[in-house]
Amino acid sequence: MKAYQSMSKEELLALQSELEQAYEEMKGKGLQLDMSRGKPAADQLDLSMGMMNVWSPEDELKAANGMDCRNYGGVDGIAEAKKLMADMMGCQPENVIVCGNASLNLMYDVITRAELFGILGETPWSKLDQVKFLCPVPGYDRHFRITETMGIEMINIPMLEDGPDMDMVEKLVAEDDSVKGIWCVPRFSNPGGVVYSDEVVRRMAALKPAAKDFRIFWDNAYAVHDLYEEDQVPLLDIISECEKAGNPDMVYEFASTSKVTFPGAGISAFASSEANVAEFKKRMSVQTIGYDKINMLRHVAFLKDMDHVKAHMMKQAALMRPKFEAVDRVLEQELGGLGIGTWTKPRGGYFISFQAMNGCAKEIIAKCREAGVVMTGAGAAFPYGKDPDDSNIRIAPTYPTPEELAMAASLFVLCVKLVSVNKLLAE
Repeated sequence: MKAYQSMSKEELLALQSELEQAYEEMKGKGLQLDMSRGKPAADQLDLSMGMMNVWSPEDELKAANGMDCRNYGGVDGIAEAKKLMADMMGCQPENVIVCGNASLNLMYDVITRAELFGILGETPWSKLDQVKFLCPVPGYDRHFRITETMGIEMINIPMLEDGPDMDMVEKLVAEDDSVKGIWCVPRFSNPGGVVYSDEVVRRMAALKPAAKDFRIFWDNAYAVHDLYEEDQVPLLDIISECEKAGNPDMVYEFASTSKVTFPGAGISAFASSEANVAEFKKRMSVQTIGYDKINMLRHVAFLKDMDHVKAHMMKQAALMRPKFEAVDRVLEQELGGLGIGTWTKPRGGYFISFQAMNGCAKEIIAKCREAGVVMTGAGAAFPYGKDPDDSNIRIAPTYPTPEELAMAASLFVLCVKLVSVNKLLAE
């Protein structure tokens, strides 16, 4: 195919007319599709329905230590759930507290407590003149909404092929004691699908922050979410690496079963050093007498151990992988060689990250919406919703049916072409 940038004005005008006609035909189909979030499809959720039958009414709902999970007690979770979540996260059970249905809730709570009470005796963030967070971009919009809600200044950090730009991270952390944290999705990052390399993890663990209360917010959301059984990319345990580097308290790790079993009805976990876990437990014991131990026990009964977790996730991957590959195939067939977009080919996670020509993302998203396909808003993967290049688009292929996805992908590439031609003609 001929790159659009090499076309003459006459060729572009002819192409524009052809694309506008195709777009009007698409609009006439009355599509109503939502690809705005990375949601599991119904057939993925069906894989966990066995969890509803793990017990009979006669079963005693007791933890391994004899605790009655129907009653109060065990504010930090049952031991067997700690073991399961620790194995999924790649850390040790003694580092783990098991909580409710959402790791995002834990992140919000940790930052709120830092604002109100400070971290390990340091000044509460709310009493400081300025608090800053480093934000690898493109990144997870809900992370950025937490820090924005708290009035924390966010600083963009470019995401490279192996993780955040660590030269920039090291410099900012070392020079500015108002930098208190960094958001990280270290495995199959949202939306770029990046897995942090061993070097990046070790450099992260060896940071020398000017602020004693600087923390790495390590959201290991896709710890077991591989799309391919072969060539799985490992991730170093950040907690043990921080210990080796002499920074045991510098990391907070989070995970959940939201995209393993049932989103909104799973279990979540916080993992960190002994001192951080003790402080977390002290603060949470004022908020709750304990989280849902029956749900913890149910998850352990269903998922059992890491061998069973991996087998369960490969069943999910078998449903998801064709959708990712179908989108990639359409992008390659329709946009390959045109010079108007690049995209990731993730080995896991939930998203494909698409880079349009600068200044085109908002218009592409608007065109898709006008024709009946709702996608994540342009700029969502950046702090304050502002993509400085207006080029990044997050594609979430998991929720639609294969038939819906085929229609959505066809509309998307058509909108990319039309908006790109319009931009080149305007220039």
